Amino acid sequence: MRIVAVLLFVCGLAAADWPQWRGPNRDGIVTGTTPAAWPDKLTRKWNIVIGEGHSSPIAAMGRVFTLSREGDTEVVRALEPASGKVIWQQSYAAPYTMNPAAESHGKGPKSTPVFSSGKLCTFGINGTLSCFDAATGRPLWRNDFKAQFKTTAAGYGTAMSPIVDSGMVIVHAGGNGNGAIEAFDLNSGAQKWYWNGDAPAYASPVVVELQGVRQLVTQTQNNITSLAVATGELLWKIPFRTSYEQNSVTPVVYGQSLILSGLDNGLIALRVNKDGGGFKTERVWENTQAAMYMSTPVISGDVIYGFGHKNKGQLLAVDAKTGATLWSGPPRQGENAAIVRQGQMLYVMKNDADLLVVRANPKSFELVKQYTVADSPTWAHPLVMDDGFVIKDKTSLSFWGWK
Repeated sequence: MRIVAVLLFVCGLAAADWPQWRGPNRDGIVTGTTPAAWPDKLTRKWNIVIGEGHSSPIAAMGRVFTLSREGDTEVVRALEPASGKVIWQQSYAAPYTMNPAAESHGKGPKSTPVFSSGKLCTFGINGTLSCFDAATGRPLWRNDFKAQFKTTAAGYGTAMSPIVDSGMVIVHAGGNGNGAIEAFDLNSGAQKWYWNGDAPAYASPVVVELQGVRQLVTQTQNNITSLAVATGELLWKIPFRTSYEQNSVTPVVYGQSLILSGLDNGLIALRVNKDGGGFKTERVWENTQAAMYMSTPVISGDVIYGFGHKNKGQLLAVDAKTGATLWSGPPRQGENAAIVRQGQMLYVMKNDADLLVVRANPKSFELVKQYTVADSPTWAHPLVMDDGFVIKDKTSLSFWGWK
């Protein structure tokens, strides 16, 4: 405990730990305060080469954790936030051949690690689920699913980020046309339940209580699917398909509704209602022009801020109550933007290495600052610290300070 306390004091950690994909609540919301005044330039305080991949860095226990690729191995690291110094690292064999259609995206990994109860779980590009002691890096257990499925990754590689709930780590394992959402005991790796009603896509699940039931909701290969967290029982599902089976947007919770999107599928608000002893879904509204491809939106108040794929990529603001578009930002902004929100500021990490600071203004697009933070592609989410950002580019991890 003493070591952890020292690290927390010295390192200037994130305003609150960021232990998984899109933060503590998987909603992209960062706590803490934004700078009183944004500088003209950010200062790069350290930079280390950690290998390829789009996996986003996370923060917990006074450390930054990463998952990346070096050659034919995947490497898991714990780093000091103040210096980038490696505290521990582990690696395992992960040879992978990329689908030619996505060759420019590299061989991953794409999945973001999850930290819980002193343990770090990672999900590699081939669908290898590993659990480590977060303090020492000691491997605790691993499952590569090769005995269960003929193929262990979706067509463009595993991208879903694991989630921990009720002492279980939950993943969607398998490959095209054959897979299962499975829950494993976090401590032992023993399987607790599985549901094999659809194959994996590329989206990451959320856990939300709807109509008094704790539900795991995600995009699978052909559906939006909800399972009971406690048992894995199917609660409801609706058909949802995108071109080339690329379902990849994480569901966003808005009150008792879910905000959903996909390539050429518009933006949808879905309400879940009780129906006798089960559930039924109701489509509250749909905005056909606000479709999102790989980027998951964030919510501020009653406004959805996201990155639409139409017009070659642009930021959008949508009324969460009605689905009406409030404004559209400049077009031709690129393939993707990873978005988090801190207070009234949106941090928009575009894949072309431009980090935009945009005010969450429901009336108009309001760019506050724009920074270039790399000279190679940036697909991962930025990790927001008390005094700057940790940025993952194609092969490196950097800290860019605003102080």
